Amino acid sequence: MSNSFKQIAAGIALAFGSVAGAHAATITISCGSVGQDFEFCKKTTEDWAKKTGNTVKLFTPPQSTTDILALFRQMFAAKSSDLDVINVDVVWPGMIKDHLIDLKPYSKGAEKEHFPSIVANNTADGRLIAMPWFTDAGLLYYRKDLLEKHGEKAPTTWEELAATAKKIQDAERKAGNADMQGFVFQAKAYEGLTCDAVEWLWSYGGGNIVDDKGNITVNNPKAAKALNTAASWIGTIAPTGVLNYGEEDARGVFQSGNAVFMRNWPYAWSLGNGKDSKIAGKIGVSALPKGGADGKNAATLGGWQLAVSKYSKNPKEAADLVMYMTSKEIQKERAIKGSYNPTIPSLYQDKEVLAAAPFFGDLYSVFTSAVPRPATATGLKYNEVSAAFWNATHDVLSGKEKAEASLGKLEGKLKQIKRREW
Repeated sequence: MSNSFKQIAAGIALAFGSVAGAHAATITISCGSVGQDFEFCKKTTEDWAKKTGNTVKLFTPPQSTTDILALFRQMFAAKSSDLDVINVDVVWPGMIKDHLIDLKPYSKGAEKEHFPSIVANNTADGRLIAMPWFTDAGLLYYRKDLLEKHGEKAPTTWEELAATAKKIQDAERKAGNADMQGFVFQAKAYEGLTCDAVEWLWSYGGGNIVDDKGNITVNNPKAAKALNTAASWIGTIAPTGVLNYGEEDARGVFQSGNAVFMRNWPYAWSLGNGKDSKIAGKIGVSALPKGGADGKNAATLGGWQLAVSKYSKNPKEAADLVMYMTSKEIQKERAIKGSYNPTIPSLYQDKEVLAAAPFFGDLYSVFTSAVPRPATATGLKYNEVSAAFWNATHDVLSGKEKAEASLGKLEGKLKQIKRREW
């Protein structure tokens, strides 16, 4: 199996850097593939290679987080040394902790600069198994120009969003843009839908899938209301195609000028304001809406870390690369050029960072109080729990079932998973 992974890596990796000396290491890193992640990774690792005399190869993972985790698990099972540095989703540490090295011997206390909650998330059995790279929280993007044109303001509730989206969508279609959509988001059956749906549940007071103590709480009337509300958007303000949308699909529609509202992560800001964007300068950003007047704003906690595989043949060099890429200097550059949220609090007061992404300051509380998915409570079973949840949610969105029935079945599935202990 190891050889097949080498062939995959060789096929899609990009080698660069200075000519390695006899004792130089070749480090293969898995970078993100969404937005500008790959290009940033290429530049940053190239700089590190020049400084250290080592060589770096880039491995491009699948776009879907679900597929990335499946690939990594295969590689871990094979004890493959093909990947040295891997990108770790915020919900993965508990699931893959046994395959990552302790970075404390290499960090020299650098983790103390980062948000303590993220460092705690990345610590298992007293070991620092990943360094924070960037953090994330769901945001609402909107067309400032269209809201102004139609005499509307940014919505504070999901009900307001639906009404405003329908009004502007219909008016713009009548005016000649047949492709205009009211709202685009992530509704494909994958981890991204779990993120969106956790926000809906929380905003309506429906709690999370599982509470902090591991109790199954998802089957309740407020959670059902949240999912039924989301289902009402399909075919009215959102295209039926949204049922197959990931982050980049939603961004593609919004950035081409064909959506009034979009739910996405902060990375979409810099791309939406890029030179090739049709809507540069026309984008507003706010907290995601509340679930009715008595609801609350909710943003799912996202973000990525960098870690070193236990099976790496060059752990020292790999750890050095991780520390370089997660440093304050590199995080600042990524925040300014790619609107990636830093994991270092002091950067949220940095004038250059705030000039590039003003909402980092305006929505600081959104990022610091984001709602975590129940990865800690469910441990190694999180992926099964999340898959059951996103499938149940997708059934509601696609009209196969009403939320009440789907959540009842989901509770039964979660009880089965819990019997095998989480």
